[in-house]
Amino acid sequence: MTEREHSTVVGQLPRTDVSSPLTPAMLTRLVWALWMASLGLLAVGATWTGPGVAVDGLTVLMWVVVTFFSGIVHSYSRRYMAGSDHLGRFFYRLFAFTLVVMTLVAADHVALFALAWLGMGLVMADLIGIVRGWPQARAAGALARRYFVASGALLGAVLALLAWATGETTISGIGAQADALSIPVWAVAVGGLILVAMAQSALLPFHAWLLSSMTAPTPASALMHAGFVNAGGILLLRFAPLVTLDAMAMQILVVVGAISALGGKLLKTVQTDIKRQLGCSTVGQMGFMIMQAGLGFFGAAITHLILHGFFKAYQFLSVGDEIERTQPTTDHESSSMGVAGAVTTGLTALAGGAVFVALTDKGTHFGSGLVLVALVVLTTLHAVRSVVGAASVPAAVRFVAVPLVAVTAIAGYGLAYRAVDVALADLPVVTAPADLTIVHGLVLAAFLAAYLAIERGVYERSEWLYVTLLNATQPDPETLLTSQEEYNEY
Repeated sequence: MTEREHSTVVGQLPRTDVSSPLTPAMLTRLVWALWMASLGLLAVGATWTGPGVAVDGLTVLMWVVVTFFSGIVHSYSRRYMAGSDHLGRFFYRLFAFTLVVMTLVAADHVALFALAWLGMGLVMADLIGIVRGWPQARAAGALARRYFVASGALLGAVLALLAWATGETTISGIGAQADALSIPVWAVAVGGLILVAMAQSALLPFHAWLLSSMTAPTPASALMHAGFVNAGGILLLRFAPLVTLDAMAMQILVVVGAISALGGKLLKTVQTDIKRQLGCSTVGQMGFMIMQAGLGFFGAAITHLILHGFFKAYQFLSVGDEIERTQPTTDHESSSMGVAGAVTTGLTALAGGAVFVALTDKGTHFGSGLVLVALVVLTTLHAVRSVVGAASVPAAVRFVAVPLVAVTAIAGYGLAYRAVDVALADLPVVTAPADLTIVHGLVLAAFLAAYLAIERGVYERSEWLYVTLLNATQPDPETLLTSQEEYNEY
């Protein structure tokens, strides 16, 4: 069939022989209660400081986001996991993950932060390998666990070094003493923080655990891509007083973010598996998030991770609807935009950039804000071109509706960015724009070159590039399923 004609299919009815001390229904209601409480705290602007804990704008904002995503996943999983032998274990870990992330974003003491970081990884590794009777799931969970334990150990070492060098045991205290750090200590600490953020957010070359994690139940994958990988941005914002001390560290963030942003896009183009396409997309989107932090716009990074979380959670939970059976055809619709299409696309991209500048005040000065605006323009250009260039789309849609929707979407992004900046106003560093350098110019040139290469299908004409990209998207061999009958047993 060429149209998405399918009947609605519901999951199995719950089994009466599968018991759980805390039922999924109870945990689901509790998560939604936490979301409502978090929403109330955000509305009143509640903040407080306690032993080892500092609840600020970032904390409350992340509580709202995390509990909302978790509530959606809990609700979805009640039907998705119905009848499963590991129903209870799944919901325990799902709820535990929610609590440990809420603890992480509120933690100020370095020991509590490090323990929450490690706990978050261990719980997610258990979710990835939740089907213990499935060797591939056990292998995927073990692989993820190795990454997360290494990441937690490195973070613990960095925090111990910072606590020793500053005499402070809280993140806020370390940030206040950042200027007093010696150059070697600062370099080691910031380098370690960047590596931890890269591994957590599955940036290249640390993306193997993410692409090998598809053994996780789809709801767990949704929470992973919508929340877990975002912790890299949270880490950089918490330690922004250290990271922003030197322009070189910020430029490193821009470069590693750009590599993953471009690499993720290219990897996605050669992947045929739907869930791994989404995984490659996450690699690219996390690269954009790290880039925004490197440009000095941490509010933009947080906005990006929130919006990406909504989008990716929806994509994973509706991934079954994306499967469509089609027949090969030799008829190819023209994708040529013509002069009118090219003009419409260009003007829409420029209008999107102008709206973003007007709403956020970024790009009005000669600095890294121009790079941020240029990325918005290029992203709008890429999104609009694919629709405007489709010959089958009516002209009224191509030249009127699409530009209006695109500019409206950019306006929504700009307003969300402003709102996030307001919520983060009590943090030490939220915006730290940098001067333009040759590094920024090279990054923009690389994005433009990649855009042109993808549009012209250069990678499709290079056998070496295609094979290289295809190999880079392959998960660990031990996590690959080779027999459908083996899967059906579990």
